[in-house]
Amino acid sequence: MALHPAPYVRQAGQDWLLSCADTPAEIRALWDADELGNFPSGGHWIVGETSLARTMEAVKGIPAQRRGPVLADCNQGIAWWLLPPTLADELDDVHVLTVRSRGILRCPPVLYPVRGRVWIERPDGSGRLTDPVLLGAALSPGSGPDFLRRHADDSHLG
Repeated sequence: MALHPAPYVRQAGQDWLLSCADTPAEIRALWDADELGNFPSGGHWIVGETSLARTMEAVKGIPAQRRGPVLADCNQGIAWWLLPPTLADELDDVHVLTVRSRGILRCPPVLYPVRGRVWIERPDGSGRLTDPVLLGAALSPGSGPDFLRRHADDSHLG
């Protein structure tokens, strides 16, 4: 039996996502019409883009309590990690990840998928974003589980 977050946690995640929008009412109207909403990156988060296959492997290497929201487009095989807007050069050497500090991320609601886009890791309402050091390690060849295990417990990482 799969465990699903309680409805109020999913709703809190959706409320948080809407708080990141320039026009929450427009986003709600788009979602009601089964369309994706436009969310600007740069203010509340920036976006790290990689393949869906790499993302699924990386998710296994980062403890659940250290992962922030991850959006996937199942039709295109792409995933986007929401990362802290204060990101500096922590991910510059991770060649399988493209960091986009400005732009628009077209998102479905947190509660259900739209047009092939679904939240692999849903926003939970806390505003927690994925730690770039752990993401870089999970996506980098040769970093291995020892690196992840050492850094997943570091108290200075979020």
